[in-house]
Amino acid sequence: MVSFAQGIDALNQSLSELRDIDVSFEFFPPKSQQMEETLWKSVERLAPLKPAYMSVTYGANSGERDRTHDVVKRIHQQTGVAAVPHLTCVDASKEELRQIAQDYWDTGIRRIVALRGDLPKGVDKTEMYASDLVALLKDVADFDISVAAYPEKHPEARNAQFDLLNLKRKAEAGASEAITQFFFDPSVFLRFRDRAAAAGIDLDIVPGILPVTNYQTLVKFAGFTNVHVPGWLHKQFEGLHEDDHTTRNLLGANIAMEQVKVLAQEGIKHFHFYTLNRSELSYAICHMLGARG
Repeated sequence: MVSFAQGIDALNQSLSELRDIDVSFEFFPPKSQQMEETLWKSVERLAPLKPAYMSVTYGANSGERDRTHDVVKRIHQQTGVAAVPHLTCVDASKEELRQIAQDYWDTGIRRIVALRGDLPKGVDKTEMYASDLVALLKDVADFDISVAAYPEKHPEARNAQFDLLNLKRKAEAGASEAITQFFFDPSVFLRFRDRAAAAGIDLDIVPGILPVTNYQTLVKFAGFTNVHVPGWLHKQFEGLHEDDHTTRNLLGANIAMEQVKVLAQEGIKHFHFYTLNRSELSYAICHMLGARG
């Protein structure tokens, strides 16, 4: 029988193996004063963990784009953490994109997440894709460029192989890192990583981790992002009251922690957390992994 002391020693050894990992966090621009206060409280709490970077999503309308620029520049200027803007190309001209990229470079921004972006309603084609945006950005300046990857296939992709070839085009255009869509079965990510390596895709593939804070929101997100929600996860939240935030947060943190532990044991050294502008679960998970402010 394993003693309590032996169990603690094993746990400490397991955690020590995880302490050389990098983390990064994603936020979205706030749309109200209350949301802005929540965002900056989260940024201030997570910044001392010394993440590799903090990224900020990019909306399809000019107002949200301006908010993205403001948030990115404030993170860059006030926290000492590398700020990484998302940039999409579906509804902007090449000249506009070049101007935005040059402004970021002049501000000191050195990494960008390059995305096609959601197509406007009624539009099924675009002149530029993410690989084109990567090439444009590299032509403006020597940015480090992250792109999106989809372990369970992009919802619009014909098949998984087509999706993988699209990722390869982004790598060949100059991207250095791919951040995945969130997932819940670690084997899904590991199989995707192996398939990407077999296809000759030379990218650091970073798993995107979504700590579950709201189960109903998760189900909605998963529905339009082609993410499978396993039966065991449904059962974890079954019967919980909507206002039982404490139990839901404990479950969410535990699920994400188990994902990270399994992936770290498979050699993954960087994890990207989708915070939804909340710091509590991401902070707790990073704290358990040995990150200290």
